[in-house]
Amino acid sequence: MSEANQREDGMVELDTSDVERWVGIPLGGGRLKDPIVSNDIRRWAQGMQNPNPLYYDEDYASEGRFGEITAPQSFAVCTDTSHGAGPAIQGVIPGQHMIFGGDEWWFNGPRFKPGDRVTQERMLFDYKVTDTSFSGPTMFSRGDTVYINDGGEVVCKQRSTSVRYLAENARKKGLFADNVERTWTDQELADIEKQKMAYYQSFRELGHEKRLFVKEGDKLPRRPIGPHTLMSFTTEWRSYLMTVWGSWLDFGTSSHSESGWLPEMSRDKEGAKIDPTYGDGLYHGPSRGHVQERYAQLIGMPRGYGYGATMGTWILDYITNWGGEWCFIIHSNMQYRAPALTGDMTYIDGEVTQIEHSSSAVGPVATIAINMTNQDDAVMAKGIAKVQLPEP
Repeated sequence: MSEANQREDGMVELDTSDVERWVGIPLGGGRLKDPIVSNDIRRWAQGMQNPNPLYYDEDYASEGRFGEITAPQSFAVCTDTSHGAGPAIQGVIPGQHMIFGGDEWWFNGPRFKPGDRVTQERMLFDYKVTDTSFSGPTMFSRGDTVYINDGGEVVCKQRSTSVRYLAENARKKGLFADNVERTWTDQELADIEKQKMAYYQSFRELGHEKRLFVKEGDKLPRRPIGPHTLMSFTTEWRSYLMTVWGSWLDFGTSSHSESGWLPEMSRDKEGAKIDPTYGDGLYHGPSRGHVQERYAQLIGMPRGYGYGATMGTWILDYITNWGGEWCFIIHSNMQYRAPALTGDMTYIDGEVTQIEHSSSAVGPVATIAINMTNQDDAVMAKGIAKVQLPEP
């Protein structure tokens, strides 16, 4: 880095000179070639560790509200080729990497189902630069992705926050230098499995029924996920449709794949013409740090870590599992504060903080406060969601 950009505290300032020209400009990107099929939805439920039979068992689904396997609301992000973060990674910042800072969703009503073709409209919304304990000068940029089905209906809009920073600064800060992977006894693991089964039973018991008689102060059942492993992170990654070789095509103009990534974290487009692993992100490219420790440490992480888009999915699935197939998330706004690391547990808790009744609404609207923590009670994510509940 240029000494002219180095501060007295040793941190290097971000060069954001190429970012401003992308704000408000319609963007291209990747687009899936094929329509959604049932196995895409099944693989999604499997990768997100969500054993709700509504999303993988056609016999069970046929007896429910939709009469067939229909995608959960979280599935929208599976149909994008950058976790919805592409619009928020525009403009070259040399030496940069990025992690997810949060997602805001607006859902309009239609749901994705087998046979749908999905298109997106994208735009960088805004950005700001501030100092953080993780990487010093850090950009928080927000980008919008609108998801449209082949009937021309807007299914939802995602406003994703990308945290862009210099890997060099993150290594100097060493925020995770003392973070050691947690180990678990056989008894602890057995107890965790019991907790998981209790959570799964909570939405099995609701079945196809409506979630009625919801009141302020109601607590949602705790959802445990983990302990996280390189295997679980890899399974998550491979459930995203964009990771399938040859599944998508580029269109229009976008700069997110050439945004100043370190050489070790860049895709090799020419090499990918012979071996697609050179361009798939996990073996080579920006996502390799999630499952390869040497590259995790290169960008300031201590070891393998999870995906921000998956954290958001865990939360959306948590809410819809509780509400059942007759509820509908209208709006969700979640901030991500700490990663899921290998060896860690993730716990999601929710509480109904408000019930709103309106003559124009189909049913009452519940506000759900969400808190995601690890085994040490460190906050990983938090936010609120508005959920349309059914009429009796």
